[in-house]
Amino acid sequence: MLSISFVVASLLAWRSFNLAVRVLYSAAAAWMGVLNFCFLAACSCWAIWGAVRLAGFNPDRRLLAALIFGIALAISLYGLVNAAWTRVTRITAKLPNLPASWRGRIAALVSDTHLGHVRGHRFLQRIVAMLNRLQPDVVLIAGDLYDGTVADLDKLASPLSKLSAPLGAYFVAGNHEEFSDHAKYLRAVNRAGVRVLNSEKVVVDGLQIVGIHYRDSVNDDHFRKTIRRAAIDRTRASILLTHAPDRVKISEEEGFSLQLSGHTHGGQLFPFTWITSRLYGKFVYGLQRLGNLMTYTSYGAGTWGPPLRVGTKPEIVLIQFE
Repeated sequence: MLSISFVVASLLAWRSFNLAVRVLYSAAAAWMGVLNFCFLAACSCWAIWGAVRLAGFNPDRRLLAALIFGIALAISLYGLVNAAWTRVTRITAKLPNLPASWRGRIAALVSDTHLGHVRGHRFLQRIVAMLNRLQPDVVLIAGDLYDGTVADLDKLASPLSKLSAPLGAYFVAGNHEEFSDHAKYLRAVNRAGVRVLNSEKVVVDGLQIVGIHYRDSVNDDHFRKTIRRAAIDRTRASILLTHAPDRVKISEEEGFSLQLSGHTHGGQLFPFTWITSRLYGKFVYGLQRLGNLMTYTSYGAGTWGPPLRVGTKPEIVLIQFE
């Protein structure tokens, strides 16, 4: 039953959104995370047992298995707790030609909440409450607000209406908003009072902010054309808000000062942390630089699939401009 539970739960999650399905989906997703570490434990048992036998010893296989699987279960429990504890990461950014009015101001970056069957509107309520306590001047939401399964979109997004950032909140869609009708997610976010940047530029008290949806960033030529349609002024500071850090070289060539993204989750849990770091290199997480471009890739606030994090942390990012 456990071996097929996530498949069954996923099929149900694409068809209905109710308490029973949410409980089943959450339990099955958690089991997938535990299974990951149990599989690693099984491999480790055989490797350690073989190495010890080659060294001339004859260990108790049951004791060895109990020890290694005990460690795996302890790591799984830690992963569940760690994924539920959202932290605040603070960074500073010095952008050339930044308007004087922006010096000392703070932008909050939120990404990858993945609202749906595992994390619902109460989770977003906690995120919004944290943001209101932190009092950023502007909130930037870098996609995958939703998990992409069937859900009550308006209810899930409703806590965003309580945001109190004086310079507003802005949103771009991620790949999970592309799983079905793109527009319904944008409408729900807009009804919650957040400005959706439809691959366009806004000027907020002199600072250029360009938001590009994931669907407009997956192809090099289209991404570049979309950026150029936004017509940024290269002599003034600019921020690119886009879901994935896939094409930072193009962002740098087109003259942006700072790119803010999410998407990678840092791999979320081992061994996917290792795999993701090989795919994205230094842009998998954190504050980086490419030529004249600064980038920040967030781990994200939520989880996708297993609600576990090992080797990463859920975060809200506060960026103070100097």
